[in-house]
Amino acid sequence: MKLRRRKFLRWAAAAAALPFGSTFAGAQAAYPTRPITIIVPFAPGGSTDVIARLVGEHMSRTLGQQLVIENFAGAGGTVGSIRAMRAKPDGYTIEMGHMGTHAASVAYYPNLAYKPDIDFAPIGIVIEQPMMIVARKDFPPKDLKEFVSYLKANAEKLNMAHAGVGSVTFNFCVMLNALLGVQPTTVPFNGSGPAGNAIMGGQVDYMCGVPEMGPQVQAGLIKAYAVGGPRRSQAVPDVPTAAEAGLPEFEARPWYALFAPKGTPQPILDRLTGALDKALDDENVGRRLAEIGCDIPEKSRRGQAALAALVKSEIARWLPIIRAANVKVE
Repeated sequence: MKLRRRKFLRWAAAAAALPFGSTFAGAQAAYPTRPITIIVPFAPGGSTDVIARLVGEHMSRTLGQQLVIENFAGAGGTVGSIRAMRAKPDGYTIEMGHMGTHAASVAYYPNLAYKPDIDFAPIGIVIEQPMMIVARKDFPPKDLKEFVSYLKANAEKLNMAHAGVGSVTFNFCVMLNALLGVQPTTVPFNGSGPAGNAIMGGQVDYMCGVPEMGPQVQAGLIKAYAVGGPRRSQAVPDVPTAAEAGLPEFEARPWYALFAPKGTPQPILDRLTGALDKALDDENVGRRLAEIGCDIPEKSRRGQAALAALVKSEIARWLPIIRAANVKVE
């Protein structure tokens, strides 16, 4: 009787496990069955928001479900990143992060609530986007050489706009200011869009701007002195690279990437990575990204493993830069 009872319990346990296992596997195979949220940890209208919407639109068609953008700004993108990290790892909440939220943040926030290289599952790098050195239209310097001299002579009287500590606009101006040995007053805004509006309105002097400001530069509403990439940007073809203008040390090409919470099942990650890859290969998406100054990564630099390696290397790169700048975050 004891032997039969043991056999019965084993069969019952096996039978009970089958429906759950098959249902779980079936849910992954059918993914997605409802809309997917992309958390953008910055305000609407900035680079992260624009890039997420462009790529998410195409991914929606591939996945057969809408990708909905939700903006959660604050603390240099870490507020939204914490929200994404704590989301259920089922593929229905992902994040558009970048080198600020997933690399530089480690140096800025000693008590950061997440570890970028551990608490997220990488989906893939989306783009790189060379920054511009921009200023209000009536800023006195005519070119980058004069800009450098003017900053060195007047830094204590000038102010620099940025989209929050940890944002790409802040990180690369920290690097620029360190290169020039200046410490202007920094003025935070809730996103690169509002910071750009302040530049246009003449309320602040300069910033490390995003290529989406190209139309304003072309219209003469903002001055642009240089682009921080290896070649001129399609968004502002008349603006020289920093190397051309005499400051080759200013290499400013922040990357943007998609992440999921740690523990997201591999088949779901693979579906998301595949949809992202199709979006980046699409001619129309590529054209629209190029128009706002974005560079699409080569195939060898895409995917989950490449992004995981990038995050680790970027954390190591930015730690000494930010510590040397002695930035204090309240």
